[in-house]
Amino acid sequence: QVQLVESGGGLVQAGGSLRLSCAASGRTFSSYAMGWFRQAPGKEREFVAAISWSGGSTYYADSVKGRFTISRDNAKNTVYLQMNSLKPEDTAVYYCAAGSVVVTTTRYDYWGQGTQVTVSS
Repeated sequence: QVQLVESGGGLVQAGGSLRLSCAASGRTFSSYAMGWFRQAPGKEREFVAAISWSGGSTYYADSVKGRFTISRDNAKNTVYLQMNSLKPEDTAVYYCAAGSVVVTTTRYDYWGQGTQVTVSS
């Protein structure tokens, strides 16, 4: 069982930056692939980024490639999402997820409660 808690969301102007964190409970964090997803009002949850258990492989949605960076610190049981050059269309609730296999779909086993990111124009 893994519990995930996101933090770091907030209100930022277009062009600004935020860093999201996702703290995981449990001693097996380092064995899980981790993903970030987002969901805007009236839209389906969509993939943003993912990272393998070792951190050696990362994956990004085309819409965030070159602007967002996913990373993890297994010693701190935490995964991060550095978001730069934010755009109003990045506004959404951001969720982190944990699973046994790194995928770009929502087929993860554990999910956090989400953190709101709002980008003003």
